Amino acid sequence: MPELPEVETVRSGLEPLLSGRQIRSVICHRSSLRYPLPDLSLLTDLTVKGVRRRSKYLLFDFDGFNSLLAQTLVWHLGMTGQFHVLPQQAKIGAHEHVCFNLNDGQSLRYRDARRFGYAGLSQTEELEEHAWFTVLGPEPLTDDFNLAHLAEACAGRKAPIKNVIMDASIVVGVGNIYASESLFRAGIHPTRAAGKISARRLALLVNVIRQVLSEAIAAGGSTISDFVHADGKPGYFAHSFQVYGRQGEGCLHCSKAIKRIIQAGRSSFYCSGCQH
Repeated sequence: MPELPEVETVRSGLEPLLSGRQIRSVICHRSSLRYPLPDLSLLTDLTVKGVRRRSKYLLFDFDGFNSLLAQTLVWHLGMTGQFHVLPQQAKIGAHEHVCFNLNDGQSLRYRDARRFGYAGLSQTEELEEHAWFTVLGPEPLTDDFNLAHLAEACAGRKAPIKNVIMDASIVVGVGNIYASESLFRAGIHPTRAAGKISARRLALLVNVIRQVLSEAIAAGGSTISDFVHADGKPGYFAHSFQVYGRQGEGCLHCSKAIKRIIQAGRSSFYCSGCQH
């Protein structure tokens, strides 16, 4: 599933292609994905103000029109969702479910082979009150995610630290790949009880989470499964994995074999020599 760096990469690729463009028509080739689609025809004649991201959601902001207040289209890519901007005359591709025709002759196409993506439409001023957002913790690359916040979330917790940093109510966007990579850089074993980790090591973890996510964004995300950019190119952070997916290979720092365990149904990769 695309994680925060992948979604941010899609956002940054889409924004210059969409900002200031007007939606001329919307064509839906099916009425639902994971959930029923909202009435996307409401966006006809609206102008895209910008494209934002909250957690793993893409937020398309629109100017109001006539009696409509400013609107935000919220979209989650699910496991295989992809957005592409193509000429309007381009043929409808396989698994292409929604087409937004723009006033510059281009169209924004949404493809999703497994149809686990979903979308919602909200008035922009009410977005933070939406059920999808009220449960979310701070963004990891903002000042709201800091030592004090993580220390409070970990205090007295017996839960493994990997589970804690992957909890979106504590901090958003630290998915399985980047949790494993961050814990390796911080030298923290993924099964270590969150409440037993010192403030010094938690401060280091905050910093490396920011570092890993920033590097992944700069590299354009990871080439995992079906993820590609808006222009169809793959991400390259996968080339920098130090533990993820490297079970049985030698650690790049101490040469001990990278190990794999299952935590909460997900694979965790770690080095027994570097992580304690």
